[in-house]
Amino acid sequence: MSLPALFGRFLMFGCLAFGGPVAQIAMIRRDLIERDRWMSPGHFNRLLAVMQVLPGPEAHELCVHLGIRARGRLGGLLAGIGFMLPGLVLMMAAAWAYVTFGPGQAGLAATFLGIQVAVLAVIVRAVHRIGQHILEDRLLWSLAIIAGAATLLGVSFWIVLAGTGLVYGLGHAGRTRLAIAAGLFAATAGAVGLMLAAESGVGWPSLSRPDLGVASTGATQAGAAGILALFLAGLKAGLLTFGGAYTAIPFVRADTVGRGWVSEGQFLDGVALSGVLPAPLVIFCTFVGYVAGGPLGALAITAGVFLPAFAFLMIFYERLERVMDMAGLQTLLAGVAAGVVGIIAATTLQLAWATVPRLPTLWPALPIFAAALAIVYLWKSRFNAVVIVALAGLAGALAFG
Repeated sequence: MSLPALFGRFLMFGCLAFGGPVAQIAMIRRDLIERDRWMSPGHFNRLLAVMQVLPGPEAHELCVHLGIRARGRLGGLLAGIGFMLPGLVLMMAAAWAYVTFGPGQAGLAATFLGIQVAVLAVIVRAVHRIGQHILEDRLLWSLAIIAGAATLLGVSFWIVLAGTGLVYGLGHAGRTRLAIAAGLFAATAGAVGLMLAAESGVGWPSLSRPDLGVASTGATQAGAAGILALFLAGLKAGLLTFGGAYTAIPFVRADTVGRGWVSEGQFLDGVALSGVLPAPLVIFCTFVGYVAGGPLGALAITAGVFLPAFAFLMIFYERLERVMDMAGLQTLLAGVAAGVVGIIAATTLQLAWATVPRLPTLWPALPIFAAALAIVYLWKSRFNAVVIVALAGLAGALAFG
């Protein structure tokens, strides 16, 4: 296969990449593994297991790896760019329209408010799905709960993730070491959390400042965030995205909403739009970067998010499977992943708490949330996100407009 043909093949995958990582991986498996025999199904399953523990969106990493397998490093680069390019272009266009035409339109504000409520249901389902695959024993469950509580208290995620990885790693080395590590982790996290809570409060949003969270504030914030700062925010998210794009949500939120670059509502709108576009779900970062820093900000944060996925595979392609067979490393990463689940759960609570003050009335939000939750649990379709956004937007316009 020539390089232009390889790029075109993965560009086609990108144009059809609706439905999130599960649907994207199934499409790649069907076309390249079952039909074209690029590798055996068993080898593909082992490769997919490796992608699960690498930082970055799994479907995109699979494309890069398969591109390298076909035509070397340049093939991997072209495959990865081809897969992400349609979603990037569409999200840039959507963000431009959001910022340009959103201000002052009450109907649009109400529509996005309904969508924001539905997005919370989608994230709840994602936490459940990720937790099912990661929380395989009582210790992992305990670490996830502790990580969530520490996050709500304001403890830095660096401390949380390092602690959960260390505790679970030592948990397989004996009960004495486990008890010591758990005690140190709990004491450190508790002390830091109490100190932060005493200085600045736990960090829950104020209930006295309603904010519909649409593009009405985007015009004043565009350009407020530096290009380098947005790139670093994206790089942090890319390095810490284990097990799917939803794991990037707390880290991107902390670096953007936490610094006042975008509002909670704008952030949720970006997550909603990413669910209906043909792209890895982490493309919501492009939207956030556009609102915070314009087109260059969008490109900067996107480059940061996807850089680790390219870099790990470009550098460690030949050694990757051998390295990931190390039992100690797998144990450490399992503990880190449990911490990530707890952080996402805590972030979901914080997002819900921040959404409540923006609601003109609470009662319509409950059936919107319940309906969205029912759809993501009961209807297994690659287009369920499109249906959720459409119905929630309509319900929001009728209920809050």
